[in-house]
Amino acid sequence: MKRVGIIGIGTYVPDTIVTNIDLESKIDTNDEWIRSRTGIEERRIAGDDIDTSHMAIQAAKRALENSGLAASAIDMILVATATADRPFPSVACMVQEAIGANNIPAMDVSAACSGFIYAMATAKPFIETGTYQNILVIGSEKFTKTLDWEDRTTCVLFGDGAGAVILSEVSADKGILSVDLGSDGSGGDHLYIDGETGKIKMNGREVYKFAVRQMPESSLHAVDKAGLKKEDVDFLIPHQANVRIIDAARERFGLSKDKVSTAVIKHGNTSAASIPLALFEELEKGLIQDGDVIVLVGFGGGLTWGSVCMKWGK
Repeated sequence: MKRVGIIGIGTYVPDTIVTNIDLESKIDTNDEWIRSRTGIEERRIAGDDIDTSHMAIQAAKRALENSGLAASAIDMILVATATADRPFPSVACMVQEAIGANNIPAMDVSAACSGFIYAMATAKPFIETGTYQNILVIGSEKFTKTLDWEDRTTCVLFGDGAGAVILSEVSADKGILSVDLGSDGSGGDHLYIDGETGKIKMNGREVYKFAVRQMPESSLHAVDKAGLKKEDVDFLIPHQANVRIIDAARERFGLSKDKVSTAVIKHGNTSAASIPLALFEELEKGLIQDGDVIVLVGFGGGLTWGSVCMKWGK
């Protein structure tokens, strides 16, 4: 079996920045209330002329450039999203056409905020078995189009953006070491997009309880499956939903704050895009080095969860 890892990464966020102060003039909230409960300071919001596919395409092009591959080298495209432009065709098919990766399989993966991890897990065996060589995996969301701007408990949380990676064969001592996935459909009513209104509904208390329990548990399962201990983890890239949830996971690992991503501060919750956006940010800062053991972990509507434990590098 071939070892599968990330050989290229790219991101895209809209230009428009909306701060907590900006929101104070629009809804009944304030900067201190948002920061104390979520850690979020600002988020990017896509205008009417930018949809999920546009962001996915831009992130894909940047990942290709970063990898040094041509679009013709891509064998499959997977897009994790809960906010596709329309029910079909898939965002993945729109990306395929836009980048000129002709006649390859392309599909969307729906697992809400866990979607990027699910998409990585879906791609992994195709490369391991030699079915495909290079798979483009994207998380892209225009979550702000689902927001009820009169519901201050949800509208302050989310932002828009996209992140893409290219998975391919890497050296035997690098790449994905293990995957942990799961779901609990009995909690589906705690977080969903209403089919009639198209707006997000969330039971914040229940989602918080689920997240602080399940995110560290899934992460530790992935580490155990990799034959490692939590002390072996060098960096944690959690789904960027809430700083308090992130801190709970960090404490379970015994990691210092500089070993855990908190990109949520500047991006808000970008759902399936949050993990690749956070990964890119920490790479840009130089906080993840070749050979580091990192854990990517997400949780979301479904309820779903998933983790990937990997050793960084090609």
